Amino acid sequence: MVKVFNGEIFLDDRGEIKSINNFNLEEIKRIYFITHPDESTIRGWHGHKLERKWFYCIKGSFVLGLVTPDNWDEPSDNLPSEIYNLDDSKSQVICVPCGYANCLKATKKDSIMLVMSDKTLSEAEQDSWRYSSNLWVDWKVYR
Repeated sequence: MVKVFNGEIFLDDRGEIKSINNFNLEEIKRIYFITHPDESTIRGWHGHKLERKWFYCIKGSFVLGLVTPDNWDEPSDNLPSEIYNLDDSKSQVICVPCGYANCLKATKKDSIMLVMSDKTLSEAEQDSWRYSSNLWVDWKVYR
């Protein structure tokens, strides 16, 4: 089940602090950043049977689509999608359990997403399933 961790934003004359104090980093093995220079780039669908991922918007905003494939080799094209909107005005982590495919699209220019994983890169490469970005979500809505 997808989990959403809502954090806090504190603002005073010294600046801003974003925190997610109820999010435990214990299982994270690697992190990386995805930058989308414009709103036309679509990254996905990319699925993992065994890997968990966490998404946090550092800058700008993104639409994150999630699907549970019913058949990893030839998934149905009518599967329901879960859609999450992440932006830098919220301190929020979306936890995606194993068994999901994800698709990501920026909705603001120069957006940056932090992605965390519970697998090393070599482990993740052995558990990588790629599908067309047009398979489950009509991304025209987000263009």
